[in-house]
Amino acid sequence: MSEQQERAAGAPEHGTGRLYGVGLGPGDPSLMTVRAVEVITGADVVAYHSAQHGRSIARAIAERHLRPDHIEERLVYPVTTESTDHPGGYRGAMEDFYAEAAARLAAHLDAGRTVAVLAEGDPLFYGSYMHMHKRLADRYPTEVIPGVTSVSAAAARTGSPLVEAEEVLTILPGTLPEEELTARLAGTDSAAVLKLGRTFPTVRRALERSGRLAEARYVERATMGAERTAALADVDPDSVPYFSMALVPSRIGAQRPDPAAGEARRAAEPATGDEPVAGDEPVAGGEVVVVGLGPAGPMWLTPEARGALAAADDLVGYTTYLDRVPVRPGQRRHASDNKVEAVRAEFALDLARRGRRVAVVSSGDPGVFAMATAVLEAASVAPYREVPVRVLPGMTAAHAAAARAGAPLGHDYAVISLSDRLKPWEVIAERLRSAAAADLVLALYNPGSRSRIWQVGKARELLLEHRAPDTPVVLGRDVGGPEESVRIVRLADLDPEQVDMRTILLVGSSQTRAVRRGDGTEVVWTPRRYPPQ
Repeated sequence: MSEQQERAAGAPEHGTGRLYGVGLGPGDPSLMTVRAVEVITGADVVAYHSAQHGRSIARAIAERHLRPDHIEERLVYPVTTESTDHPGGYRGAMEDFYAEAAARLAAHLDAGRTVAVLAEGDPLFYGSYMHMHKRLADRYPTEVIPGVTSVSAAAARTGSPLVEAEEVLTILPGTLPEEELTARLAGTDSAAVLKLGRTFPTVRRALERSGRLAEARYVERATMGAERTAALADVDPDSVPYFSMALVPSRIGAQRPDPAAGEARRAAEPATGDEPVAGDEPVAGGEVVVVGLGPAGPMWLTPEARGALAAADDLVGYTTYLDRVPVRPGQRRHASDNKVEAVRAEFALDLARRGRRVAVVSSGDPGVFAMATAVLEAASVAPYREVPVRVLPGMTAAHAAAARAGAPLGHDYAVISLSDRLKPWEVIAERLRSAAAADLVLALYNPGSRSRIWQVGKARELLLEHRAPDTPVVLGRDVGGPEESVRIVRLADLDPEQVDMRTILLVGSSQTRAVRRGDGTEVVWTPRRYPPQ
């Protein structure tokens, strides 16, 4: 080896060779880094993986930099599908292969030779090199040379920004189950799905089910000679090779035209006599999605809800709840007071009639004392009957508080709102008596506020007519939030002063138990089996 080659590759330390994982980029040899070329030209041994036919894409990329005196180690996969007669199955066959390949490279390293293991793309990004790295890097001096990933190359070839501002990119293997792919695609801003080939039909269905198919781009062999790009929806499944991927690019970079701008342009054009009367028909493409945010932050948000929020043109909601949704460039936010549900619902439906995709946000589950009812009530009459409306569920406050306390809702339970703003107190009192007489666990929503301070005390009196004074009561406040507090008290000791609108009450039945466990924590649970009468 010449002095120049030694400087490029790094001189062996104490007679031990040096291992390199060399990223070659996505396929075009001109996209190799200068450092990758230096290491390859200076190495004693160049190793690369190949299928049993002997051809190696990695070798083809680096071929112009190989010397006649290079020692080449071809690491031939024993199987390329999961069909094998190995006693350990596919995984057993691959484990034996990686162990044998690592032993071959270790022999060169022990002899003081520098070994460059070639890897398409980046060595530590779904690459075969990592299996050598895990087996050898702790025993020999090692350097990993990063390379341009296939994802970066594919994005460059489509000319579409992958992520912008605070958007999140999710990289998925197409080998995941369809349900998992669907959930992750629905819950992310942008995505790259690799390893297509035989998985393409599954990936396509997941894109369609998650509502992302129209956005998705298909890229095959990016930067290589046989490169192909297309709208993924137009691709023939039988034509898809392994070296291809699906891209769902930035939503910011693909903002839809503003329907209001189109209306303004039409208004400025001469009338032909064929235009619909303003307000006659909704503009196509608009819809209202009522989204449950759960009781607190993003940890409680479902992937489906996260996706709907990201896809919306407009967000509509009570100011406090709207503040929990991240700001996205291009989205309009319409905040309002908590006591104008009907007005908010009609406003959202009017936006949808103009072709806007509107997300109406609601805390907890939108169908539990929340915005879904208000939206559907307005959408059931003219002029909103034709506006598409969807409701996406969320974690309820009752279930969140119950999980924190243990399992107080383990048997039959009733959900009652103590707010008398929309129904008389007499109705509430009668329902409390009936549910208590039926020995149901109670989840009490909207127990009190600055203007409603007596309902909790009155409810306690009614319940004590049917429940023992030591009945466990869970007070869950701001569950999942920064001021979370979960306390367990006796029904007789329930203090209305410690209850506000951010609190939910879970009142046990005659069977509910509060138990202090060995670690000092107190848990509440209601047996699933009810004693015979």
